[in-house]
Amino acid sequence: MTALRVYLSVASGLGLFGALMAWRRLRPAWVIALGGLMFGSLWVAQYYGPQAMPDMWVALSGLAAVGLFLQAVRRLGRPSPAGGNRQPPPALARAPWALLAGLAACIAAAALVRPGDAVFLAVPLVVPAVAVRAWRRWQLVAAVVAGLAGGCAEWVVEAYMRFDGPLARLNLAAAEQGRFGLHLAVWAELRAVNGPTLCRPCTVAWRHPELSLWWLALPTLVGLGIFAARRAGRLGSALLPACCGLCVAAQYLFLIDYAAPRFLLPAYALLALPVADGLGWLVTGIRADLRPLARLSVALCLAAQLLAQHLVLDHEVGGTITFHDDFTQIVADLRHLGVRPPCLIKGEQYIPIAFYAGCASALVPADFAPPGRVAVLEYPGGRRPGYARGWRRHRLPGTRVLMLVAYLPPR
Repeated sequence: MTALRVYLSVASGLGLFGALMAWRRLRPAWVIALGGLMFGSLWVAQYYGPQAMPDMWVALSGLAAVGLFLQAVRRLGRPSPAGGNRQPPPALARAPWALLAGLAACIAAAALVRPGDAVFLAVPLVVPAVAVRAWRRWQLVAAVVAGLAGGCAEWVVEAYMRFDGPLARLNLAAAEQGRFGLHLAVWAELRAVNGPTLCRPCTVAWRHPELSLWWLALPTLVGLGIFAARRAGRLGSALLPACCGLCVAAQYLFLIDYAAPRFLLPAYALLALPVADGLGWLVTGIRADLRPLARLSVALCLAAQLLAQHLVLDHEVGGTITFHDDFTQIVADLRHLGVRPPCLIKGEQYIPIAFYAGCASALVPADFAPPGRVAVLEYPGGRRPGYARGWRRHRLPGTRVLMLVAYLPPR
């Protein structure tokens, strides 16, 4: 497990470096590095970098895709060399197709790990490639559509093989999420910005509001970055990642009724560059007599942000370790009660506890396992399922966070 964590940490770090390299001709190097710092210093990025979660890889793929898209726009928009039958230099002729291939590959990578996010990423790329005259290039549309189709192909094939088609699979996914629809989850995401890692239902109190000021200031910083990019003559390269980030975030802010900080990782990655543009303008673009004060203020704010994110990360890691210790203790208590493989675990936290115990966790009838080897886990104040009425109630001692009780069938 440790080797896997180290591998994923290194892989995500290299992935962030590679995604930022896609922007190397669109920004000064120090502005790109500042954007990488803003994203990589977030506790949620550091927390999920060593984990096999799709959100981080969608974030990196999306960041690289937008950078390659903008570079391809610049190359495809260049006029042909003057003079009769002269051909463009070989490097210039090859570069646009290499950029388009990279763009398609990044969209495909995002679609492979999370097709829904890839769709919300692809739409704001296709729209300007069709609607904006200066960007109207069929090659851009073809690259985005080809990448999306290639990445989603596996999902579509599996939908026909296992779920009776894409619509049936979408319906099952919607049922798992509590049905998609219009929900104002902005407040839920704000409450979860400093944890917990899953807020469902999101009834927790807002933890440490003073550490969430960056989240509230994010729209203002993005707007400042767009303003600074416009003054520098690169409005499109700030406006496009901002639009893509907002589109990817919209599904989690307005279409589901719960929150998790990792859901917004792709949006944070895309918004990091406009934020870096805004901070960069504060230290270089304002009046010369105000620059020393601005630089000091930005440096202090960055230091405070890094410290705050580290504090939240330390708290969440500590909570995760405690949770895992509780899982081990609950499994030991269940085995003492006779719940050993083959067995079935249902109820609260049933998936990780079943994994630790070597039991099944599928949503199957309660008589799936032999009598005496089924356990339903609930919080002390929770209601047991109807089929568990009359089952024996056992308190599971020794835990620090998960104060659960177990209901076991009669011997």
